[in-house]
Amino acid sequence: MTYSTVSLDEMLARESEESRRRIEKLTAELIAEEMSLRELRLHRKLTQARLAKKLKIGQEGVSRIERRSDMNISTLNKYVKAVGATLRIEARFPDQPPIVLMDQGKARALKTTPKKSVSGPKSKPKTRRAA
Repeated sequence: MTYSTVSLDEMLARESEESRRRIEKLTAELIAEEMSLRELRLHRKLTQARLAKKLKIGQEGVSRIERRSDMNISTLNKYVKAVGATLRIEARFPDQPPIVLMDQGKARALKTTPKKSVSGPKSKPKTRRAA
């Protein structure tokens, strides 16, 4: 059996217009899901120095964060917030909808809503009688 090499452009040319649009959309989604912190920063047109000022750390600190493969969620949340986004962490199972473990966008919205008083009218503090 003989195989020949086919370029991506040739393969895409064989697909229908609708199929090519679906492929482009899925490609964009996959790229967005796999974006590194560095790519996220560059996407927002931020230098390490500018981001460092926002995070109140040195430029070398931003570089270290971007190279890490394992970090605290709080560090990741601060970085994501500094580039102008919110962090959302969810668990995905094949047999049910995703379960949101952390959604900083909603958490911030909840913090700004005024709390309603649950207790009834306040009573006067009790005074102790002298014995």
